[in-house]
Amino acid sequence: MLNKKLEEAINHQINAELYSAYLYLSMGAYFAALNLPGFENWMKVQAQEETFHAIKFFNFVNERGGRVILESIDKPEADWDNAVSVFEEVYKHEQHVTALINKIMDLSIKENDHATRVFLNWYITEQVEEEANASSLLEKLKMIGDNKNGLFMMDKELSVRVFKLPPEED
Repeated sequence: MLNKKLEEAINHQINAELYSAYLYLSMGAYFAALNLPGFENWMKVQAQEETFHAIKFFNFVNERGGRVILESIDKPEADWDNAVSVFEEVYKHEQHVTALINKIMDLSIKENDHATRVFLNWYITEQVEEEANASSLLEKLKMIGDNKNGLFMMDKELSVRVFKLPPEED
């Protein structure tokens, strides 16, 4: 049985993951308006991943005998200065999500909830990857600078990204 403190924290995380999906969809719409379909694609795939993360938390709460309570999702930003500013926000946002997950891990340790700790290990590993990916893309965009050819090459590179379920979820 999931204790109430962890149930509340994970419900908050479900909302945070759904907000993340909403934010990435907004970023995708921004890139669509700039006619950068590869960047738009990357953001849509990112939104799919975040939705998957929310559903994984959702299922965990239910499997542990808790109750999922969905809350309102805040309206995300819709405009940015350029691709660099978008990915600066992506990186900052992923760091924020990492901090949220770490707080739940801290609570699961405090509450001596081993099942939640094991469950959260996947997210902790995932967040290392998410932050590294965001940082790498941000650094590439900074190197590109105002070079439109570089931006279009990166757009082509990002167009091939597809959402894949993790192996244990297939």
